[in-house]
Amino acid sequence: MASIRLTRPTLEVLQVLLSSTSDSPAWGLKICEEAALGSGTVYPILERLTDAGWVTRTAETAEHPGRPKRYYYELTAAGLRATHAARQRRPRLFGLVPTHDRGQA
Repeated sequence: MASIRLTRPTLEVLQVLLSSTSDSPAWGLKICEEAALGSGTVYPILERLTDAGWVTRTAETAEHPGRPKRYYYELTAAGLRATHAARQRRPRLFGLVPTHDRGQA
């Protein structure tokens, strides 16, 4: 599995992917909106994550006249493991407070 630099934009994309479900899958524009990032940032990140084996990309099968076909993105088992490991190593990058820091002023 390739190493991915966990930059702030990459972490934002991973957060969106972690929060997506089969009932509410993540696609390119949705990821851009939820991560508050432009397509010129999001799509290269998705490509790197896909190339690294962290994410799969699946084309929409139904026809939707008036808009382009969507591609859905989902974390693979390897991507989930890597993301969870990164969250444990660097919780603040994910907006989390480490357990040992709680209660300290």
